[in-house]
Amino acid sequence: MAPSKVDDHPKDECGVVAVYSPTGDAGHIAHTGLFSLQHRGQESAGIAVSDGETIRIHSDMGLVNQVFRNGELKALSGSMAIGHTRYSTTGSNQQCNVQPFLVDGANGRLALGHNGNIVDPIALQKRLTKQWGCEFTSTTDSEPIAYLMANAPGATWEERASYCMRTLQGAYSAVSLTPDAVMGFRDPLGVRPLCLGKLDGGWVMASESCALDHLGATFLRELEPGEIVIIDNDGLRSTICTPEQSNRALCIFEYIYLARPDSMLSNRLVYSTRSDMGARLAQEHPTDADVVIGVPDSATAAAVGYAQASGIPYSDGLVKNRYVGRTFMEPDQKSRDSGVRLKFNPLPEVVRDKRVVLVDDSIVRGTTTPHLVALVRRAGAAEVHVRVCSPPIRWPCYLGVDMSTRAELIASHKSVDEIRSFIGADSLGYLSMEGLLQVVDGVQGGYCDACFTGHYPVPVQLELTDKLVLETAKSPAKKRQAYG
Repeated sequence: MAPSKVDDHPKDECGVVAVYSPTGDAGHIAHTGLFSLQHRGQESAGIAVSDGETIRIHSDMGLVNQVFRNGELKALSGSMAIGHTRYSTTGSNQQCNVQPFLVDGANGRLALGHNGNIVDPIALQKRLTKQWGCEFTSTTDSEPIAYLMANAPGATWEERASYCMRTLQGAYSAVSLTPDAVMGFRDPLGVRPLCLGKLDGGWVMASESCALDHLGATFLRELEPGEIVIIDNDGLRSTICTPEQSNRALCIFEYIYLARPDSMLSNRLVYSTRSDMGARLAQEHPTDADVVIGVPDSATAAAVGYAQASGIPYSDGLVKNRYVGRTFMEPDQKSRDSGVRLKFNPLPEVVRDKRVVLVDDSIVRGTTTPHLVALVRRAGAAEVHVRVCSPPIRWPCYLGVDMSTRAELIASHKSVDEIRSFIGADSLGYLSMEGLLQVVDGVQGGYCDACFTGHYPVPVQLELTDKLVLETAKSPAKKRQAYG
């Protein structure tokens, strides 16, 4: 799937949920949880349920309400369930890559859903094929993780999951399901989020705490990096696996864009953190202006923070059409212009004859911002000053967020002033790396900021520059074409 030219944000990764419910309605609970995580992936969805003996699964392409609309949940009764909603970061958007995966191995049958990217999928596939005769049906890095869990040595699931953590490199917040247990585990760096809650005598794990809120569950805590949580009829037990590399590296873009503003990260509301980013941005890049507006919805909190810190009034200046999806694709320039007008509509009475501060969370390829600036100018703005509550994105992500290739990232080859000229703004200011870290370090230290700095928390192989690496690897001709 080509990147959308209307939504020039980093593309979301995936959302996962795991449920243990003694009332036997785990499938329904997982379904509700997935609705809350739809923002993390809109390509496919699926739920696997166990009644203590048999694992049943339903998954398909589409949004959650499209995949589960014909009574499929009635067949998914049981006390344990996992769910997944996907945006493709390794492997294309096709049926064979829909999750959860259901595999058989030496440890029995197992279903798995994964958020993140591992950095050596080809080598892992080859190893699993040679060692255990695994046969892969997908082109995603999540299926190898499922087979690794299903065949890992060890007498207990704690030992098997620990073996997986010692084997895997990269980002993985994963949930898995066996006939008699449900599990969640988070990579030792803690790149992707995963949290734990209590619900009606049972338990819920989810990518974000907003899912627990919608379920009426009590948020307990986030899983620690390297933590393994296993829930069965004997209750919940947890263990920490800490390989040699035990530094923390939570994706800093969870704060900037990926997580919902009503979720908790590091025991703080994401909305509050984004508001503080906007306030810091106002300190670093003040300007004389009459009104502050934000690009809805992801930059609203930052725009409010900028307005409060600067003393410039805040107003809604752009209205978002929420029925234009994130995967809206435009083949040419005329369609891109039309696409931006379909997605956003300015409020002329708010911006007419005003000096406007337009706050956004990020500029990735630079395909949307020029059209937004032009929209605001056509609505009558006298000046448009763009403020971005993240540093310039100069490097792609290889750990579970689709940010395009480095050549496509506008800040990798243009200066700030060149970007300002390209987008047609009167001025442009990015939040500094120091400012961003000061805002989030007040919460907790230890982040992956590689998209800004190029300093990756794990060694990244060149082949990971292509999210279709497992597809091109199956065809020598395609591989030669892709990698020269």
